[in-house]
Amino acid sequence: MAKISKKKLALIHIVKKELDLDDLEYRKILKEATGVTSAKDLDQQGFRRLMNYFVRSRHWKSKPNGLTVRQKIYIKMLFQNLGWDKDHSTNFIRKYYHKDNLDQLTKKEASKLIESLKSIKERQDYF
Repeated sequence: MAKISKKKLALIHIVKKELDLDDLEYRKILKEATGVTSAKDLDQQGFRRLMNYFVRSRHWKSKPNGLTVRQKIYIKMLFQNLGWDKDHSTNFIRKYYHKDNLDQLTKKEASKLIESLKSIKERQDYF
């Protein structure tokens, strides 16, 4: 049974934080959805079951016309991959989207931000 990658493990913890789950609730969900008590014990199938659980659960909400939780998590992961801290990320959003924080972006703006960050990452990797 192959364990999940460190990136997937990090994604699980990002989702946990974004959904504002306390440790007890998180462990209960983990056990209920996958049968394990630690994300480190997940295999690929368990990872998919856990993500599917989150998507179908009451925790996974999006605001009307606002960015989705999925977009928010992906954007935060892109910021992390670029090595940007919270201040750098917030300043980028203020400068190019004229919003005070990520949560204020619309779904369309979030899509544009994702494409911008992917492009920046490509240029960063090129040089």
